Amino acid sequence: MKEHHLAQINIAQAQDEMDTPIMQGFVNRLEEINALADNADGFIWRLQSEEGDTTSIRVFDDPLLLVNMSVWQDIASLKNYVYRTAHVELIQDREAWFNKIKPKHQALWWVLAGHIPTIEEGKERLDYLREHGPSAHAFIFAKPFEPK
Repeated sequence: MKEHHLAQINIAQAQDEMDTPIMQGFVNRLEEINALADNADGFIWRLQSEEGDTTSIRVFDDPLLLVNMSVWQDIASLKNYVYRTAHVELIQDREAWFNKIKPKHQALWWVLAGHIPTIEEGKERLDYLREHGPSAHAFIFAKPFEPK
């Protein structure tokens, strides 16, 4: 059996540009939170610019729609980072910086070990999840699927 890793994409709509006062609390924590991910158990890769930033990567027509993608060894590693580290503080404070997105804003899927997903792949998985619901192709934490 081939080894698989967990890929994830999530999007968030910022309330304003990153250099505005309303976004300052979020921006001030980015370096800390990114370093936390980079050093987390089970972390493999994250989407970032040459400067180590993801907020400058524009994927959607809406310039305030931010994208985050990463690859982890397994679901437990990602869950631990998201919910059991300082990262959870950003989730708890997200309403201060981000507008609520009604359709699903995160998708998880399995990739073969060594595969780095493209932005297009991430967008396709998120769109699939929104249209079809959780499946082995794209799922959520609450309804995980085993790798094929």
